Amino acid sequence: MKTPDLLRTKDGRSYLLPFIIVTSCFALWGFANDITNPMVKSFSKIFRMSVTDGALVQLAFYGGYFCMALPAALFIKRHSYKAGILTGLGLYAFGALMFIPAAKTGNYYPFLISYFILTCGLSFLETSANPFILSMGEKETATRRLNFAQSFNPIGSLCGMWVAMHFIQARMSPLSTAERAVLDDASFNALKASDLAVLVKPYAIIGLILIAVFVLMWLTKMPGKGEVGLNPQEGVSTSLKATLGRLIQNISYRRGVIAQFFYIGAQITCWTFIIQYGTHVLTSEGIDEQTAEIMSQKLNIVAMVCFVSFRFISTWLMKYFKPSRMLAIFATAAALLVLGVIFIGGRPGLYCLVGVSAFMSLMFPTIYGMALGNVGGDTEIGSAGLIMAILGGSVLPPLQAMIIDRQQVMGLAGVNASFIIPFICFLVVLWYGFSETRRAAVKA
Repeated sequence: MKTPDLLRTKDGRSYLLPFIIVTSCFALWGFANDITNPMVKSFSKIFRMSVTDGALVQLAFYGGYFCMALPAALFIKRHSYKAGILTGLGLYAFGALMFIPAAKTGNYYPFLISYFILTCGLSFLETSANPFILSMGEKETATRRLNFAQSFNPIGSLCGMWVAMHFIQARMSPLSTAERAVLDDASFNALKASDLAVLVKPYAIIGLILIAVFVLMWLTKMPGKGEVGLNPQEGVSTSLKATLGRLIQNISYRRGVIAQFFYIGAQITCWTFIIQYGTHVLTSEGIDEQTAEIMSQKLNIVAMVCFVSFRFISTWLMKYFKPSRMLAIFATAAALLVLGVIFIGGRPGLYCLVGVSAFMSLMFPTIYGMALGNVGGDTEIGSAGLIMAILGGSVLPPLQAMIIDRQQVMGLAGVNASFIIPFICFLVVLWYGFSETRRAAVKA
């Protein structure tokens, strides 16, 4: 079978098998991301909390990404990408299995600790796998190659959504948040224990699957950094201080980190609060809360199908159009759809929110590839900065949740008005795409 041009070097080397193995990890962290988004609503119901308190799930989840990215990069720089991936798989499995004792405590905060450990593992995985994929071929095809590998990430996300809908949300008690609020302590604690038992099972199963993947990766020979051309630059200091100095002075990289922060914020707010938005719209039509939640999750899956499809389409389009120009166009379309979410509302606004996912499809890998395009041997630390930018998914959802909890904002329902947060985020992504397009034109 002929190796695709994305995975060939000019001297004839092929990285097809390593590419397949590493790309499988993209689906694994996609699963974790998107089984988690509906949990904001689920934990709010289970523990009778506000949306703001439930959004602490995202704070713990993406906080782990932020805290572990730089240590992961330093670990990889000293050891190897394979070691980084193995460490990530181990932490991911440990965090998932920690849900079992967390459920036995009956408290919310042990779950946040479990999420934090789990995402420390995801931080290792992403810090290792993304630059590894960029390196498996020629520089000219690096952004396309990462877009292609990232196309398998939302396949894992779809699995996570499907599991959340069929094995968690559908099996939890149908009692609404308001009905739970009036239960006596004994009835509430019995209901809470039952719902937590439902929630824990998928995490325990994925923990066991991760152990199996860990063993497979450990037994598989992977190319070293020298084989894929990621050795440090000749005559350039590799100290952390010198590396950070070079990265900060690199305008494309610096702006890329900012854009990535806001893009991740937009992605997580849109995918997390589609459940709240959809439930608000559908219950206003007389549909009961649990049915509305499940219907909203189905629409979330439709959104992810759009995301997957457009990522493959955009990867193909990059053969003909500059990534920066496509980024600017897609960000413009996403921002316009979010305005529909805010001001149109109802079912049309809900469909606009689904459509946003199509235009988010190319953003993460394109920003990532463009930002790392000219950092040379500073790839590992540069990658860490872009993974730390995932903090946007931790910081911005609680801000949106605060707006939702206000119920009414300037004549709009709080859930509608809250989408001003992703609107601002997409404007920042548009700025990055436009500025990179203009810089490329000046250089030409």
